[in-house]
Amino acid sequence: MIERDFIKELVEEGLSETDCFLVDVQVKPGNIIVVEIDNNDGVDIEQCSTLHRFIEGHLDRETEDYELEVGSAGITSPFKVLEQYKKNIGNEVEVLTKQGLKLNGILKEADTDKFVVTITKKIKTETSKRKVEVSEDLTFGYDEIKYTKYLIRFK
Repeated sequence: MIERDFIKELVEEGLSETDCFLVDVQVKPGNIIVVEIDNNDGVDIEQCSTLHRFIEGHLDRETEDYELEVGSAGITSPFKVLEQYKKNIGNEVEVLTKQGLKLNGILKEADTDKFVVTITKKIKTETSKRKVEVSEDLTFGYDEIKYTKYLIRFK
């Protein structure tokens, strides 16, 4: 079976002089290799096919047969790497915590340990008759959440 780490190294080498980054590599039973890439402006078909050709050039079907898929990370797929969080700073995201709390907010910042989402909620204050909107920053460690993903809204 083809090793995931070997494919990961190939992908990183193939992407080294591009603006793309690796999101995920899977090697499924039957040597089905699935590679997901992304970049800040969106991945086009040419970038996928160039990487596909690069990987194929370093694998030998005579030694071990395989199926190779190279594609972009889906817009509604959960984030898997820090670069996806950084790419989406300023965008609205959906977060599902491991406690089952689902919330929407604006991704404010992200680093290797945590990320911050600004949520808006309505609360009643002592000085107003109506509820007023208040923004609050919530900080999450990556180990506290099930997923974070880009939130698409149609207005």
